[in-house]
Amino acid sequence: MKTITSLALLLILAVCPLLSAEEKVDTSPTPVKLVKVFPYLQIDRPIVITHAGDGTNRLFIASQKGKIYVVPNTPEDEDLEEGKLFLDISDRVIYLDKKNEMGLLGMAFHPDFKKNGEFFVYYSSPETPNATSVISRFRVSKDNPDQALADSEEILMKVEQPAWNHNGGTIVFGPDGMLYIVFGDGGAGGDAFHNGQNLSSMLGSICRIDVNHKSPGLNYAIPKDNPFEDGKTPTFATIRKEIWAYGFRNPWRIAFDDKTGKLWAGDVGQGVWEEIDIVVKGGNYGWSVREGKHPFGPNGVEARKHLIEPIWEYDHNVGKSITGGSVYRGKAIPAIQGMYIYGDYVSGKFWALKYDESSKKVTANHVIESPSIPVMTFGTDQNGEMFLTSSFSEIYMLKAK
Repeated sequence: MKTITSLALLLILAVCPLLSAEEKVDTSPTPVKLVKVFPYLQIDRPIVITHAGDGTNRLFIASQKGKIYVVPNTPEDEDLEEGKLFLDISDRVIYLDKKNEMGLLGMAFHPDFKKNGEFFVYYSSPETPNATSVISRFRVSKDNPDQALADSEEILMKVEQPAWNHNGGTIVFGPDGMLYIVFGDGGAGGDAFHNGQNLSSMLGSICRIDVNHKSPGLNYAIPKDNPFEDGKTPTFATIRKEIWAYGFRNPWRIAFDDKTGKLWAGDVGQGVWEEIDIVVKGGNYGWSVREGKHPFGPNGVEARKHLIEPIWEYDHNVGKSITGGSVYRGKAIPAIQGMYIYGDYVSGKFWALKYDESSKKVTANHVIESPSIPVMTFGTDQNGEMFLTSSFSEIYMLKAK
């Protein structure tokens, strides 16, 4: 038997607590499968899948190239080959295969859509060299609920992008009726434009606006309870009052939990770490002095009180580009009720993460066994059942095994 050296013993003792903590997280497979649905429906790069919240049970699927389709919520229908064209703004949208983080990136229906017929779209416009992010209001036809009016566009906001990537793109209404908008850090790499910690720019942040009112000089209002509504901090002479939380690299999909109202985000990493955050008012999530729970770059710092750590991270041996999903609140799969469903675009893997609110710890990160799928986005129908889309124009649905 070999003698254990003092150094080896110290290493073992140092590692053992970490191993013990890891063992408490259940990583066993969960009884869920991904089933391909709408097998003959052809929509090029389906980037959003959602519902209108109006009780019609329709699904709306947006193509990254600028078209939005409406289809009946009949996933197993083998006769459905094309949806009804709900909105076509492809003449205003720029998308290039080699610059595939641009395009029509987000869509959200007004909470009172059934009454006012309003919905909102986030898209990339070709009006500047690296595109401009546009958030606009559109309206549905009063005569045809399956037809939106392309000429009804009211532009709420434009943000010029310094590079073609890291555009964020999610727009979603919160339980407070406010519209939340995701902007990445401006792109390139390593926070080249120094926006992660820059409160004077909306880039690298999640913004929150009121679409029902207008502040002077704006086509929207800044809510009075936004964290930086006074526009001043000790560090910055002026800040963007729209900011709700900041310190993000490129959150690719955020979603509110329908039951708790908590805001979840999957933030795409740079060199090593992908992360999941629970977003709070005024929170600073560390980019680009932190990546996940680690210092980043020459100006990297250790954990600090004013920097909020992710609740979960994984390294690039597991996956290299997180696609954030949402907390499952449907009824068809009791086994994952209340779990956060997410995947990785590069590795094609999927998980169901269980977070214990009382202890503020992840207690399980169940594997969802599936074929490798380059997942672009997740979405839900009006009953909370979950769909996901791939870059190969496929649509899948989560089902119980």
